[in-house]
Amino acid sequence: MDSPARDDIRRLLKTFGVGADEALIRHLARSAFTGPLRVRLVLEDLTDYGATSGERLHFEVEGEVRR
Repeated sequence: MDSPARDDIRRLLKTFGVGADEALIRHLARSAFTGPLRVRLVLEDLTDYGATSGERLHFEVEGEVRR
């Protein structure tokens, strides 16, 4: 894979990771619920491919955030 694509992927993942971390921390601070938080992280391809069909990118990770 060429370097510009790899750089773009890393930039997006870093931005997502930092933003998701901040959002989860804020959510945990506001929530009165004391049990584990069940979350799903999703990566989807939003590209408009027009009339061509094909396999779309879809990746999910589910897990728990303990308190």
